[in-house]
Amino acid sequence: MFTSVNSRAATAYQRVAVETSVQGADPHHLVTMLYDGLLRSLQLARSAMERQDVAAKGQALGKASRILDEGLKAGLNLTEGGELAQNLRNLYVYCTQRLMQANLRNDLAAVDEVIGLIDPLADSWKKIRNAALLGG
Repeated sequence: MFTSVNSRAATAYQRVAVETSVQGADPHHLVTMLYDGLLRSLQLARSAMERQDVAAKGQALGKASRILDEGLKAGLNLTEGGELAQNLRNLYVYCTQRLMQANLRNDLAAVDEVIGLIDPLADSWKKIRNAALLGG
């Protein structure tokens, strides 16, 4: 019913830290943050499914879907990005559909499939960012 002062303070601190991180981030870092948040949400959904915690599963899958739609997909420049941007858009749409199915059917395999599709992209994006930061 009520949260402790420490819990509220920790939540406020975390929110400020995220907002500060976003405000000071370059575009590469923002995408990295989106991928990290997506993978974290997918792992939370997976754990909730294993515990049979329906509310936590729905919340985590909802957040993952929002990151895909409102973050990653919305950030694509389909005009300048050409075929790569279109392929990423199609992948994000597919992943969102699989997460909806995972939620409806309590399908761990669908969540694992999305993790398997997104994890290599996130890893590649981090390598691209690191190379850009190193000037090469």
